[in-house]
Amino acid sequence: MYISSLLTPEETWNIQDALKQNHDVFAWTHSDMKGIHPSIVSHKLNVLTTARPVRQRVRRFHPYRQKIVRDEIDKLLEAGFIREVEYPDWLANVVLVPKKEGKWRVCVDYTNLNNACPKDSFPLPRIDQIVDSTARQGMLSFLDAFSGYHQIPMSPADEEKTVFITPHGLYCYKVMPFGLKNAGATYQRLMAKIFKLLVGCTVEVYIDDVVVKRKTREEHTVHLQEVFHLLRKYDMKLNPSKCAFGVSAGKFLGFMVSQRGIEVSPDQVKAVMETSPPRSKKELQRLTGKLVVLGRFIARFTDELRPFFLEIRKAGASDGRTTVRALSKN
Repeated sequence: MYISSLLTPEETWNIQDALKQNHDVFAWTHSDMKGIHPSIVSHKLNVLTTARPVRQRVRRFHPYRQKIVRDEIDKLLEAGFIREVEYPDWLANVVLVPKKEGKWRVCVDYTNLNNACPKDSFPLPRIDQIVDSTARQGMLSFLDAFSGYHQIPMSPADEEKTVFITPHGLYCYKVMPFGLKNAGATYQRLMAKIFKLLVGCTVEVYIDDVVVKRKTREEHTVHLQEVFHLLRKYDMKLNPSKCAFGVSAGKFLGFMVSQRGIEVSPDQVKAVMETSPPRSKKELQRLTGKLVVLGRFIARFTDELRPFFLEIRKAGASDGRTTVRALSKN
């Protein structure tokens, strides 16, 4: 839990007092997290009636990676997030995704299940608009939920559609996992319900990114109290190690927001600078996405990158190397 060191003694005391009064809205371990009641929200899988269940072919893992999977399964079982299953219709594989510092993230490949589910069209806020409204505030607090997705229960009728296979058994999720097509929409719907009266005024929310804002510093603690009250009402728990209170600047949805306005994030620049030359159309599209994010900080962005976008359009379905060679001539 971080509290800005630039606050006045009175501001520091006010925030510390608010945190002490509302210590119950924070979860320090999974045992502190009861989860949202199903009457408020649950994640449902609207599987098409014409869709046939798919059982993915089992993938094999090196013994070292099997241990990584085993450790993750043990954590999920202890937390009550998953349960064992027999005779499933749907079956997905576990995949290991590399993280920084040589670590691994254990995920589930729900490609087939996602293809069988129509998109939930619940609207997400426009990132540029909420980033703009977060800048030039007197004080900000950034909040992060404790295993936010896992605080939302799965609909009991759909739990066994999330079955995944490991070298140690078959399991399904009792809570909403990452990787499901409409999980973000379900989370945003919950956030919109919780903060309905505050969004756009003192709170901005984009799925699991929440910021409390106020142009006048004096009232910030009052608005934090309002947010804590709503979180308690819905049994939503925060992760104290990932929250920052009373700051004047911070990273929000990939942008640096502060009293001065919006600034480019060094991480965004680094992501572009370290991108290898694209070798396929998909890699070209990824690079384009990274450049578009920086567009608001580049004068005459559209004109400057016009040759780039024209070559992508010409390339069509051709491989990215053709486009890269063409771009190098411009």
